[in-house]
Amino acid sequence: MEDIPLYILLIILFLLLILSGFFSLSETSMMAINRYRLKHMAKQGHRGARLTSRLLDKTDRLLGVILLGNNLLNTASATLVAVIVAMLFGQDEFALLIGTICVTFAILIFSEITPKVIAAAYPERIALFASYILTPLLKILYPVVWFINLFVTGLLMLLRLKPKQSTTAQTISSEELKTLVLEGGHFIQKKHQSMLINLFDLETITVDDVIVPRSRIEAIDLTADDETIQEQLLTCHHTRLPVYRERMDNIVGIIHMRKVLNHMKSGPITAATLEKIMQKPYFIPSGTPLFSQLQLFEENRNRIGLVVDEYGEWMGLVTLEDILEEIIGEFTTHAPTHASTYHKQEDGSIIVEGSALLRDLNRKLDMQFPLDGPKTLNGLILEYLQDIPESGTGLNIAGYPMEILQVKNQAVRTVRIHPVSLETEH
Repeated sequence: MEDIPLYILLIILFLLLILSGFFSLSETSMMAINRYRLKHMAKQGHRGARLTSRLLDKTDRLLGVILLGNNLLNTASATLVAVIVAMLFGQDEFALLIGTICVTFAILIFSEITPKVIAAAYPERIALFASYILTPLLKILYPVVWFINLFVTGLLMLLRLKPKQSTTAQTISSEELKTLVLEGGHFIQKKHQSMLINLFDLETITVDDVIVPRSRIEAIDLTADDETIQEQLLTCHHTRLPVYRERMDNIVGIIHMRKVLNHMKSGPITAATLEKIMQKPYFIPSGTPLFSQLQLFEENRNRIGLVVDEYGEWMGLVTLEDILEEIIGEFTTHAPTHASTYHKQEDGSIIVEGSALLRDLNRKLDMQFPLDGPKTLNGLILEYLQDIPESGTGLNIAGYPMEILQVKNQAVRTVRIHPVSLETEH
């Protein structure tokens, strides 16, 4: 070693630091690369992506060859610096200490920190390139890596640890998927992003959250006279209507206005005619998730269902359009009977119907009413007061000051919600 010129030793030291930096680059880029994009590229036939995927399938072997190369090169660099210091200063202990500090600093800067920062910034480019070098290197050094991993496996067994063989086999929850969609805002249009988030929420939202209550449903009584039935059919605002006998609880069918119009050509529509053309009612248990109900609508070839509670009482109805609007937003023109359930006033307050769904108020008016209890504003007020209130009663729920304007038939009909002041927010 003493016969080798000093500049040659310095060049070798520089190369050792660079090679050690390559292993640091490889380690960080392999661990930081987007596994899902890597899978996509591999399916598209990208050779580097395939090699990288194979390396990541055996993480213990990959880390074994990387750390083996990295530590060998760092040890060689430290040894070479000791030789250079001995050539220049002999056995001077202070010079050896300074040399050790300098080589440690050089390894940290050129072989560890800088390469890893670069790899974290460009993991895909570096990992795909490194796979072409690491793959043959792993084959060459496999016996050594296998021997080292024997000790690693034994140590893990003593510690009773069983690491997963493949990190790509990890599952991802719906909440993590939602986070991925939200973070992918630069690549996904805002409207598409909103639709995807709404689609994930279908598992947690039930039919009770989008139900049209009985009080707002148009229905036809088969026991009414023919003139009343015909007038109701001519003035209705929906394509499908529930049909009942004597009382609303006794739903006997659903009629489609298209069939009604076809029969009008041959004469007036009577109760007997409706009984012939009506379909059997389709009932939905309360609490059914919207995603499940969407599938059930498809399987049963239905577009409308009547929601019933645990006692079999009819609560309201849900249509296929209601579920689709939860995904893509409102796209239908509502009938006059389904006019807006809230009206903004000049003073900043909002007049809201008691039957308004809390979820709609939160979404359309950017409010924060709790959704883990009652579904409507009326239900929330009754639960809060534990009593039927009188008109003019003031209260504050979830930080929103409100005044009850009208109470009818043991239910809150209209409420004025006052604007939230800065003092109230704080």
